[in-house]
Amino acid sequence: MENLRWKAFFMLDKRKGGFIGNRFEQVKTAYRIGTSMADTKARIRQLIDHAVATTDFYKPYGPGAELQDLPVVNKTIFKEQYEAFQSSRYKGAEGNRIMSTSGSTGTPFAMIQNKEKASSNTADSIFMGTLANYFIGQKQAFVRVWVNNVKKSKLRLMMENSMMIDSSSLKDERLEEITQLLIKGKVRCLVGYASALGELGAYIKRQGVDPKKFRISSVIPISENMPVGTRRMLSELFDAPVRSWYSNEENGIMGVQTDDEDEAYYINSESYYYEILKMDSDEPAEDGELGRIVITDLTNYAFPVIRYDNGDTAVACHEDMGDGRFRLFLKELYGRRSDLIYDTKGRAVTPYLITNNMWDVAGVDQFRFIQKDVKDYELRLNGDQDKMDIADMLGRIRPTLGEDANIDVVFVDEIPVLASGKRKYIENICPAYKGR
Repeated sequence: MENLRWKAFFMLDKRKGGFIGNRFEQVKTAYRIGTSMADTKARIRQLIDHAVATTDFYKPYGPGAELQDLPVVNKTIFKEQYEAFQSSRYKGAEGNRIMSTSGSTGTPFAMIQNKEKASSNTADSIFMGTLANYFIGQKQAFVRVWVNNVKKSKLRLMMENSMMIDSSSLKDERLEEITQLLIKGKVRCLVGYASALGELGAYIKRQGVDPKKFRISSVIPISENMPVGTRRMLSELFDAPVRSWYSNEENGIMGVQTDDEDEAYYINSESYYYEILKMDSDEPAEDGELGRIVITDLTNYAFPVIRYDNGDTAVACHEDMGDGRFRLFLKELYGRRSDLIYDTKGRAVTPYLITNNMWDVAGVDQFRFIQKDVKDYELRLNGDQDKMDIADMLGRIRPTLGEDANIDVVFVDEIPVLASGKRKYIENICPAYKGR
């Protein structure tokens, strides 16, 4: 039945003109041989010409404006000048859709997408799914907080062979319910917030549930960085690849991890042009240098997204595929700039150096690491204190920050999740770094 669903989807698409199927093959080919830089430049030129001609925001830049002539924008600018970014040619067009962000970790926002953009997103998602060992038609469970603006109808769930699993509560009683839903529903693909999937996996291990009861063949964490140890634990538990997606509501699924032993994300350059800019200026960062992710969406013409600083940071690597083609990987993806932490000398530190050193610590059920000042940090711990080796923990973390780091250890009964159901492992509240 699952294989029939896959074939039926593409047969129906072919009857409608085959846009999604053709796009799928285009993205698949680009993954294999790379994206043409010449084609990318031509598509950027076409998008800018369209934006200058049809939006009030870009009109002042005039015909012939180059990408570097245009400003770097962010979600706040989009919100403040929402009407100015909308294309007059696509305003109210049939097939437009609205994608809304919750704003749980930032600024809420509603993105308009034209029909072709939405169809491109579908094709992109299908291909990115295959890189994570998920194929449409397989039974999928989506674990997240299901607020009203993202809930799916029963008909859509049936068509997608999918089930919504709410993670508002992650107490043992609810984790047991979720475990049974996965077993009874014969779920093949498990998608959800990284923190929720991590706690679910830890619960299943703790309860000694027989892994053979599950049929899971793919695990896809979203929205949060998953610590290496958690990823490894889930992979061993379900005997399945664990491949995080890199995505957001305003753009779509943009990248995916492609190797069980590598944390790098392959970025779909057929749909998105990425600039990695320096942390303190709009100059390009070198490959291997930490920088800000700035996105140009090559397929959205209803609301042109050009040089969008989405608040994330990464270390990039461009792979020369020959014949003017390239592939882009984010070798390290740090997430929100506001959540970066810094060592005692003011140098940015990847959160992985904290999370990866905490994943296998005995006695720790949950943790949160907070930078409170330039040299002052706090490690909040929830779990069995008798089993915790505090000296070992601090010995792992301190070299990353500097030997003069002041690290306070605080024991708590619970590390609360955000309203969205996500859980922050790393947080920076140091006044010196606010607004960086």
